[in-house]
Amino acid sequence: MQGAGNGGDADDCHVLWTQQNISDRRFLQVAIILPSLIEGGAATFYLGGYGDFDSLAAAAVRRQKAVYPHITAILVLAYLNRETDTSRYDDTTYPPLENVPPRYAIVRRNEWMVRESDVVISGVTHGWGGAAKTLDYARRKQKIIFQFPTQAQRE
Repeated sequence: MQGAGNGGDADDCHVLWTQQNISDRRFLQVAIILPSLIEGGAATFYLGGYGDFDSLAAAAVRRQKAVYPHITAILVLAYLNRETDTSRYDDTTYPPLENVPPRYAIVRRNEWMVRESDVVISGVTHGWGGAAKTLDYARRKQKIIFQFPTQAQRE
């Protein structure tokens, strides 16, 4: 795994999650990759908090906290004025979105998470929609990407 991005050290490694349809197979795949990422230096996990894959990711990180209590699950908020259940997370953060129109808040939040992350774990199953655009953005930013399902599993 690559060291930390954005001038941080190896303990300041971030992982971003993008969402789409959930499956037990993807939970197992994510659960298998997390220990390697953590042992490679990942300690902070940014989570979107929307959709099934985000819930899967939050559950997988929570499960790893039993073995790696130093890791942190952070819910990255797209809106400040919405009621949000934060009980599954260690902390929340709000990127600099004050001047972003609400209809673009999730897109800009996702782009912020990509920029702040070294690794992207994605559950995108098709090439359209917001999660697919975030995945394309991560590719353009040359992030390390773990894609579940893989191309072979989608066929």
